[in-house]
Amino acid sequence: MFSNSNDLGGTRVKKINAAAFAFFLSAVFLLAVVSANAAPQHGFSVKQYEDFHHVLHPLEHEALPKKDFKRIRAKSALLVTRGRAIVRLGVPAGTSEDQKAEFARGLETFSKALTKFRSDARRGSNAQLKTSYSAVHDSFEMLAGMLPRS
Repeated sequence: MFSNSNDLGGTRVKKINAAAFAFFLSAVFLLAVVSANAAPQHGFSVKQYEDFHHVLHPLEHEALPKKDFKRIRAKSALLVTRGRAIVRLGVPAGTSEDQKAEFARGLETFSKALTKFRSDARRGSNAQLKTSYSAVHDSFEMLAGMLPRS
């Protein structure tokens, strides 16, 4: 007799607990998916710069300090591909008239640095790779500093 009334209360509690647990799992799953798909944003106003920096940043702050030239070489093709996308873009829309010529010169410097880096990643010594990688990094930073603000 009382198993019937207790059973109803117990079943209701179990259903509430199961629903709460399912909601919790859904929220955790959604958060994991969003986190995995969200690329870190560094505030660049141009997508190609964001994409390039996404590859550059871990090389600069993780691989280079550890002298992990194998990792830099492994990512070199992707870095060059994304760098070439910046060069193809040219001077971004919204760049002030007084900076367009300087930006174009910066793109030329960046393009030459990418070419040297690509060669050094394939056949150069670690010292040559470090030098050419640093030239790519530094010329990118110069361009990024001139980007129009969004």
